[in-house]
Amino acid sequence: MKLVIITGLSGSGKSIALTTLEDLGYYCIDNLPLFLLPALTESLVVRQDSRFELTAVGIDARNQASDLSGLNLLLDSLREHGIQYDIIYLDAQDETLIKRYSETRRRHPLSDKDHPLAEAIKLERKILDPFASATDLHIDTTHTNLHQLREMIRQRVGTRPDSQISLLVESFGFKHGVPRDTDFVFDVRCLPNPHWQPELRPLTGRDPAVAGFLENDETVRDLRDDIIGFLERWIPRFQADGRSYLTVAIGCTGGQHRSVYMTERLSSHFREAGLQIQTRHRELA
Repeated sequence: MKLVIITGLSGSGKSIALTTLEDLGYYCIDNLPLFLLPALTESLVVRQDSRFELTAVGIDARNQASDLSGLNLLLDSLREHGIQYDIIYLDAQDETLIKRYSETRRRHPLSDKDHPLAEAIKLERKILDPFASATDLHIDTTHTNLHQLREMIRQRVGTRPDSQISLLVESFGFKHGVPRDTDFVFDVRCLPNPHWQPELRPLTGRDPAVAGFLENDETVRDLRDDIIGFLERWIPRFQADGRSYLTVAIGCTGGQHRSVYMTERLSSHFREAGLQIQTRHRELA
């Protein structure tokens, strides 16, 4: 049995993640009280029903804080019963969550006369901190629309072989902020900038002219090889330690040229090496 636990901030896309898994053949249960999870998984293991071989549950901050405080013991129990699980934590910046609630006019599950929306979001973060600390995959949806989130769940969760790590290589622009859901950040702003070439400025790092401009520079090739060497050394260590997901972010100034080029080259290299790779260009999206 494979179990996926979807949790995180209200308004961050948990329902979209669950429906995407349902489309992929998972039996999905939303808003499950955490204290019922051990009984549920034990029953499903005993039944050995193929309908529940892939199961996903949504757990949110409406659980009692006392239940969430015992999360580590609960997860130990799942491992003892031989249940493979992944915890997927969805998040977004407070300003984005407030905007989404304002646009949909939905009520936050923790908001009331004593807790306006902004305070409810802060309270929710505090309640869910045990899950945030134990998560296998952290997804920040601040810059992600629903179509991109669906594709990310399909690629990273739905199609990941049980024994293989899922690697996301993402480009971004420092002037738009560093991604919050990354494991490694590499800064390529020291490389020659195609932005200052008038004929290259409107292009991106995926265009052959930009790639050719960068590849002609020795420092670009050196940095690319150094990053590849670092990841080739340490990805197997993370995989041996039981990590299922790893995110590598490559940043330049605007997220258009250098970081995009480097992300494409890294993705191509590790895809040819047999890893499950997802490529994302945050600013191009």
